[in-house]
Amino acid sequence: MESMDLKNERNLSMLVDFYELTMSNGYYENGYADSVVYCDMFFRKNPDGASFSIVAGLQQFIEYIKNLSFSDSDIEYLRQKNIFNEEFLKYLRDFKFSGDIYAIPEGTVVFPNEPLVTVRAKVMEAQFIETMLLLSINHQSLIATKANRVVTAANGRVVMDLGARRGQGADAAILGARAAIIGGVSATATTITGKDFGVDIVGTMAHSWIQFFGDEYKAFEAYAKTYPDNCILLVDTYSVLKSGIPNAIRIAKEILEPMGKRLKGIRLDSGDLSYLSKKARKMLDENGLRDCKILASNSLDEFIIRDLVSQDAKIDIYGVGERLITAKSEPVFGGVYKLMAVEENGEIVPRIKLSENVEKVTNPGYKQVWRLFDKESNKAIADVITLADEVIDDSREYEIFDPVHTWKKKLVDNFYAKKLQVPVFINGECVYESPAVLDIKAYCIESVNSLWDEQKRFTNPQEYYVDLSSELWNLKNEMINKYS
Repeated sequence: MESMDLKNERNLSMLVDFYELTMSNGYYENGYADSVVYCDMFFRKNPDGASFSIVAGLQQFIEYIKNLSFSDSDIEYLRQKNIFNEEFLKYLRDFKFSGDIYAIPEGTVVFPNEPLVTVRAKVMEAQFIETMLLLSINHQSLIATKANRVVTAANGRVVMDLGARRGQGADAAILGARAAIIGGVSATATTITGKDFGVDIVGTMAHSWIQFFGDEYKAFEAYAKTYPDNCILLVDTYSVLKSGIPNAIRIAKEILEPMGKRLKGIRLDSGDLSYLSKKARKMLDENGLRDCKILASNSLDEFIIRDLVSQDAKIDIYGVGERLITAKSEPVFGGVYKLMAVEENGEIVPRIKLSENVEKVTNPGYKQVWRLFDKESNKAIADVITLADEVIDDSREYEIFDPVHTWKKKLVDNFYAKKLQVPVFINGECVYESPAVLDIKAYCIESVNSLWDEQKRFTNPQEYYVDLSSELWNLKNEMINKYS
């Protein structure tokens, strides 16, 4: 399994919200150390008004669980706060996760309110892991979702991640690039991500290379002689059309072609990319460089790329940086972690959270998620959240209904049902091996292709339905009536 060297240099066990420790100490002092609970991690809204998201970040959460232990210095730090029971601190010193975790695999298309990760564990164990679970899944799911939108906008053209220098810290750059690959990006400029996760890396030159030489042609010449097999020239340091492109053509004719090499590409990083790409394409073609690719960068996102494609810009490859690595248009995924049930005398007793905001009312109980697929087209029909012991029989018709507008009903037939969650930890032991990032990417493509095109629109996409089973819907309404 792939792993980051960085994880071996830091103990992240104290990466918790302080209330996770104070609550756990309270559970311990009140005699609930061995009480078992069920918690779900889910999100309430797709970013950017989309109809779906891409889940990512599970591998890093798994690594955290495997390495979860409190050091002597951690314990001493907490002891100095003078609020923790000494027996509780001893418990932390000997801590090892012993629960069960189920999760939807990375790269899967997911929707609001369905549990991405379900934790069954002793209450203190379930509490400790909240922050890192949310941190891992929220961040990478956000970037993978954004990357998928960017790649969709490019409509078959290559997209590269160039965002490391705009990432909010080292982990955001490294793991953001990983998530971008999962979402569909072809390569990243973040070298350590290439090393740690076995993905393609890219890079050419910066404007400083041309400035250093003081002469654009000499700068191009030095680069071409150094990298004749992969020569891509940045042509906008001075003037794209008056200097950059003419000098790039000269390099192709005077330096590369005599060596039996071809100019691989030119890069535009400023100006009107549609206009400049068309002019550049014409100049390159007139000089026998039809195979020379045109790359474009400069604060791109899915909306700008969509417009460039619709304007027939002659751009073959898009380099996307800050607006991808930070998901600038909506930089928070918004996943939450809620307690859904407690074991009492061997029985799973559901819990619910009510709110003045209807969308914040939770779906109680120990649950699982099913996806229904049409047998003929293999397209996804709907998702259904059921109680854990329910089985959807796909050999007969199944009725789905809108959980809010319950009069909206549909009988589904000729379908097959698939459970989305898989076991990750059982009794504290990891039973899941994370696939390679490129395998997750391939799986993500399949998952996105299971949706109809109407559900992939950027503007007013068709809604995909996530329904509740009748048993879960009845349970939820009984509990709402009980507690309200």
